Amino acid sequence: MSSLRQKILTLWKEDHLLRRVLQNTGYLFTSSTISMLFIAVQSILVARLLGAEALGLITIVMAFVTNVNQLFSFRMGEFVIRYFGKAMTEENIPHAGAVIKASALIEGFTSVFAFGFLFLVAPLGAKYLVKDIQSLFLFQIFGIAILANLTTETANGVLRVLNRFKTQALITLIQSILTFTMITLAFIFQGDALTILWAYLIGKIFLGVCPILVAIVTLNRELGREWWRSRISILPSIKEMAHFAISTNLSGTIKLLVSESEPLWVGFFLDTKAVGLYKNALAIVNLLMVPITPFIGTTFPEITRSVVAKKWQQLRQLLRRVTVISAIWTIFFALVMAFFGKWIIGLTYGEGFVPAYPVLMILMIGFGISNIFFWNRTLLLSFGKANIPLYVLFGAAILKIILAFYFVPRYGINAEAALLSGNFILSVGILAAVGLWTVRKSERTDSERVTA
Repeated sequence: MSSLRQKILTLWKEDHLLRRVLQNTGYLFTSSTISMLFIAVQSILVARLLGAEALGLITIVMAFVTNVNQLFSFRMGEFVIRYFGKAMTEENIPHAGAVIKASALIEGFTSVFAFGFLFLVAPLGAKYLVKDIQSLFLFQIFGIAILANLTTETANGVLRVLNRFKTQALITLIQSILTFTMITLAFIFQGDALTILWAYLIGKIFLGVCPILVAIVTLNRELGREWWRSRISILPSIKEMAHFAISTNLSGTIKLLVSESEPLWVGFFLDTKAVGLYKNALAIVNLLMVPITPFIGTTFPEITRSVVAKKWQQLRQLLRRVTVISAIWTIFFALVMAFFGKWIIGLTYGEGFVPAYPVLMILMIGFGISNIFFWNRTLLLSFGKANIPLYVLFGAAILKIILAFYFVPRYGINAEAALLSGNFILSVGILAAVGLWTVRKSERTDSERVTA
């Protein structure tokens, strides 16, 4: 035991990169852990207050609005980390300002467009997913969240590159407390689905506006108050940047259709009660992701810096160590759910949600793989290879969607869970393998260049 402790202490002292990642992750992890407790309790309160059918209704509404917003999103957070991070590493302040200006303009325009598009397609969501046109006004109300997140992705990318993880953690924590308080009051006073929807909407507005305000203040301090005057035309690789943004948008859209639209697919093939049960399983599985999700935000900038600086050994060491950390947590959580999951669901959510247990365990397989190799996509993005995730995700998505039309109507939510897990295993496995091969190839090329 003392030997293991000594190794950990030595690793902590010597590996400065891992220490910085863990420290930044620690800020987000502390916030995420507390938020996880709030989310877990509030999901129980909502489930007990509304029941499976009404829970399925608001789940479809929130997922529909979120997906419309993300459909037109160019994932500007990834764009900012890739190019703003590169400019800051090279201490090129004019280029850094130009990147943020371009990112904010693109994201702001697409957000306004998405808001208008939502009002056009919301009747389809009410008719074919909820299967009740009277629910249309719920889609329209929750659509306000799109405007509240006008340039939030750009803002969060700025805060990550500039190591403002404490601030991000604080915003997330306050938002969790705010939403939890409103949902608890709704539970006490026996509110309805509309009350719960408003609680989630107010939380979304807070989480969207705050990072924008903080990012503006931070940019003024780091780049000077005139940063926004930088001309976009000074950027040397606008074509490359456009290709990166479009590729990340398309790959993100494919991911959206496959994994982030699950409640909508279940609603389309089945009914709102099935959506409620599936949502319950997803809520528990998402607890698996909570401690690891901060790693994605904190490792992406470090991976990008290592790639730009061509520090291949440092990069491989970072990937190896964060993978081990995520694997330990994932295996522990999966074992707990395997032995106690059914009992936990029955005790907390109620016996009516126990049928979600098989779905939970099926989802655990795919989400577990995705959790362990969480860096699979960001590693390739750090090399500027946004097209590879696009092709892999597209192929896996087409396969999943085709199979869903046959299996889900016949075998229900268990089939949908199996298809999603299979999609994760296939796509994550391929992307992780290609990413590691790219690292080895780049390292070998640099070695040959030095030798020559």
